[in-house]
Amino acid sequence: MILYDLLSNAGGRENNEDSVGMYQNEQEYCFVLADGLGGHGKGEVASRLAVETCVNVFAREGAGEEVLSQSFDQAQQAILKGQKEDYHAQDMKTTLVLLHVGEKGIWWGHIGDSRLYYFKNKKLAERTLDHSVPQMLVAAGQIKEKQIRNHPDRNRLLRVLGIDWDAPKYQIGEMTAREGSQAFLLCSDGFWELIDEKKMQHCLKKAKTPGQWLTLMEEIVNKNGQGKNMDNYSAVAVWLD
Repeated sequence: MILYDLLSNAGGRENNEDSVGMYQNEQEYCFVLADGLGGHGKGEVASRLAVETCVNVFAREGAGEEVLSQSFDQAQQAILKGQKEDYHAQDMKTTLVLLHVGEKGIWWGHIGDSRLYYFKNKKLAERTLDHSVPQMLVAAGQIKEKQIRNHPDRNRLLRVLGIDWDAPKYQIGEMTAREGSQAFLLCSDGFWELIDEKKMQHCLKKAKTPGQWLTLMEEIVNKNGQGKNMDNYSAVAVWLD
């Protein structure tokens, strides 16, 4: 059985440049989240283009690793085309995190600092690694993982959609087995920066539904964001039992 819920909020900003989406085709599911970047409010255009493209590709092709690659490639093409067609959209870019749940496997992909967390039997098993300066510093042993959230360069991204590339910059992966209780959390940096992994796990253990899990975490995000210029925050919760 697959249960899910989606959340997106402008936070302390006038404009919400995050986008979330999902699509179900019989027993296959697509979940997608993007965090747009760019002046003149065009970040929301970039994130929307990415989400719509991924949903459309999935609706045509179904779940799978090759479909993930197509989704990222076509989202990149759509954003680059939009940059050329609109002078004010020249700087628009977006992160993207994508999850396919199929009958034969689970596939995921990401670019930027929007994250996918994987919980097995309600314990954190792993997460995607950001394409950002602080994550690079962690890999080099110069800072610790917990220092990413408050690092002065935490918003400096090394890979996003909307920057032309000679070779794809996104990362994709596959999980073939469904064992025990599994939970996935897709979220933008405006969400994960204000709640640590221990609190995510604690809320998961208390929650009865994916929607309640998001609500419990959102309360913590808003509490920790008080008095700050909160960014847009978005999350998608997916449970497999």
